[in-house]
Amino acid sequence: MALMDAFADRACAGRALAGPVAAQLAPGEDVLVLGLPRGGVPVAAQVAQALGAPLDVLLVRKLGVPGREELAFGAVASGGAWVLNPEVVESMALTPEAIDAVAARELAELARRERCYRGGRPPLDVRGRTVVVVDDGLATGATMRAAIRALDELDARRVVAAAPVGARPACSVVAEVADALVCLHEPVRFRAVGAWYADFSEIGDDEVTDLLAA
Repeated sequence: MALMDAFADRACAGRALAGPVAAQLAPGEDVLVLGLPRGGVPVAAQVAQALGAPLDVLLVRKLGVPGREELAFGAVASGGAWVLNPEVVESMALTPEAIDAVAARELAELARRERCYRGGRPPLDVRGRTVVVVDDGLATGATMRAAIRALDELDARRVVAAAPVGARPACSVVAEVADALVCLHEPVRFRAVGAWYADFSEIGDDEVTDLLAA
């Protein structure tokens, strides 16, 4: 069940996010907007349109605990940048072998999606640019942190993390690593990202490809 002040859908959330993101940018700043597939891409598309900025994707995959995949112990991004949640790794007694096996599987999926979404096109160059990286919500912050680490390794000049809603602890950890964070709602009782959307339909690969093509 959606909350009373939920966004109608991801596109609506993106339109609401665009103004506060624009306030973080200087006039004439060289900006690139990256969505985190799949759910962050429809949000990012609205932000990019409002800013008049190019849109691309930054591929990040959650690393789920074997047998409890919904529980993230970290995330991995294109190019191999990772973040781990030591508390989850320790509490679930994950071995290095188990971590490596999950990471290998998710890196293979990242490679598949790179081919699918771009059709052979190279990713847009982030070097020396301000990058606005967008997701549809921050539950643990692991995927956004992995994205920011990857962008740092790719020599982005500045990284603005943006999401319509986020759990307060997740927003805190993201704010520590981003140059700026824009999050419209940080509820005390977060529940789940989907609870903040009236329509939280699954986004397919075709929709991501279409948004990038547009």
